[in-house]
Order: sequence, then C-alpha cells, then structure tokens
Amino acid sequence: MPELPEVETVRRGLRKLVQGSRITEVEIMYPKMIEGDSREFATTLRGKVLEDVDRRGKFLLLRFSDGWTVVSHLRMEGKYFVEKKGAPIRKHTHVIFNLDDGRQLRYNDVRKFGRMRLIKTGSETQLPSLRKLGPEPVAADFKVAAFYQGLQKKKKAVKPALLDQNLVTGLGNIYVDEVLWMSKIHPQTPCNHLTQADVQILHDNIIQELARAVEAGGTTIRSYTDAFQNEGGFQFELQAYQKTGQPCPRCQTPIERIVVGQRGTHFCPNCQQVK
Repeated sequence: MPELPEVETVRRGLRKLVQGSRITEVEIMYPKMIEGDSREFATTLRGKVLEDVDRRGKFLLLRFSDGWTVVSHLRMEGKYFVEKKGAPIRKHTHVIFNLDDGRQLRYNDVRKFGRMRLIKTGSETQLPSLRKLGPEPVAADFKVAAFYQGLQKKKKAVKPALLDQNLVTGLGNIYVDEVLWMSKIHPQTPCNHLTQADVQILHDNIIQELARAVEAGGTTIRSYTDAFQNEGGFQFELQAYQKTGQPCPRCQTPIERIVVGQRGTHFCPNCQQVK
C-alpha cells in the first residue's frame, strides 16, 4: 500500500504533469470507484481547471476551480499516469480525465480498492477519514511532547498505534518496521512503557526516515510507480522490512518476522527487545 512518501511523490509528479489543465470530460468505467453520485462527479468537473494538488496523510487532494476538490485514496495499488488521447487503454484503468491539450490523466487500480470523492474545497476536514488524522510528520506540526502524551494514554503495542494514523499520519507497515528498528524499539512494546528518551528518538526517526524516503521517490515493493511511471528507490535503503533471516545491519543477528496486529512485522530480536 502506498504510504506517505509514495503519495507525496505522486502529488509532486501530478503537479508537474497536469497542474493548470482543464477537464473536458470525465470517463468513469467503474462507478464504484466514486463515493457519491458518479454522474454528478463527472458533470461537475467538466470545464474545471486543476489548480493544485495537495496531500493530507495518504490522501491526495486534487484542487479544481470554482471551489471543488477530489479527495483520492490510492489504497493498495492505485496509480495515476498521463497518456495521449488515443493511446491504448491499459487493463484496470477505471477513471479517465480528458484534458484540453489532448492528453488524458488516467487512474489505474488492479484491485479496485481506491476511492475518489468530490467535495467543496475546505470541507475535507469534515470527512471522518481525514478528521481523525494526526499531525503531518514534519517538525513544524509533529511535536514530541504531544506525541509522548498520546503514547502514554495507550496500553496497546506501539506498532498498531503508529498504524492508526491518530498519533502521526502517513506511516504504513513498511515505514513503521523501519523506524522501530532505527529506534531499537520492539514492535510489541506497550506504548505506555516507552520513556521520554525512547519517544524523542522515535519522533526524530519518523521525521528523518519519511523525508529520506520522499527524496528517494518512495519504496517499490510490488507495483508502486509515480505519475511518471517510475519506480521508487528507497527499497534499496530498507534495513528490516522483508529482511527475514538476513543479518541485522547493526548486530548481525538474523531479522525475524512475526505478526503484530494482523500485519507481518520485521525486527531484530537482539536490538529490539520488549520493555
């Protein structure tokens, strides 16, 4: 599933490729991809200009003229890419935005899990899925004191707590494994067992690791590509995720895999011990 670095990379690509383009028509081949009335979605966007592309957590926010926003979640395998009109339509292409310069912004999704919703710009914080999101993982928004207090209120294991998106947004299975390995924290450690020193280290590693992953264009494990149809490069920097049996880069102990919160989880049994 695309996590914050991958979604941010897609956002940057869409800005370069289609910002300022006018929609002439929207073709929807799979209406269930649209939350709400799919015909109204297509009719409302006709003639609108894509003015900007923002992001909140793992959600893309496509900002259109006249105060409209498309909230888009890529889910497991959603992808946006641009093709010339008339180019063969690939299998699993479900929504096509026809542009006034003869190009098409196409949305492709093998599993059909991705969703789009058309809303009035500014009302996105009223959506339950966005309202619950914690701060963005940047120093200006993500404060260590609030992070520590939030963790102290939870008895659950730290890994599922980070995946909840409430304490900080944007982390998924890959990057949670990575930042916990970096911070020498066992994924099953109860949140309220973490010390202030633990939380400071974890906080800083979350910011640094996600920033590094963004600069590398994200991580491609299965099929992720950006809007230019390029794979990410951060998969070559991973230290723990999907490294089962390989030596820990710190202590050479073999990385182990367990299931935590129904998610495959990778950690070093020597460096990361439950408190």
